[in-house]
Amino acid sequence: MSLFNIFNVTGSAMSAESVRLNTTSSNLANANSISSSAEETYKARYPIFAAALDSVYQGDASVPVQLQGIVESNEPLSAEYNPEHPLANSAGYIYKPNVNVMEEMANMISASRSYQNNVQVADASKQMLMKTLQMGK
Repeated sequence: MSLFNIFNVTGSAMSAESVRLNTTSSNLANANSISSSAEETYKARYPIFAAALDSVYQGDASVPVQLQGIVESNEPLSAEYNPEHPLANSAGYIYKPNVNVMEEMANMISASRSYQNNVQVADASKQMLMKTLQMGK
């Protein structure tokens, strides 16, 4: 694998972690939203990533990360009986999202650190490439 391929891999990984941070922040922003029906209630979203293994089978050793999609969680929503709430439905229930704030915070820390690690790999690769170019002087 050449140094140029490292930039492709770390770039795709940084892009993936950016998507992960954005979906996590969206989940956290909607964690306390309330709705009158289960259909309208915000559901936690998670990105699905995969390595682009097609290039490996063609002899290229670098495996960039690809976003396969963003899926909604199938965890049950939280229904709360609160007939006094202005958004309560006819049965007196309000619905809250299936967002676990603690899991989302841990996910955000993990994504942030992964992003930082990829930045450090890209920076180290850049420094090695610059040193290699200076050897020719």
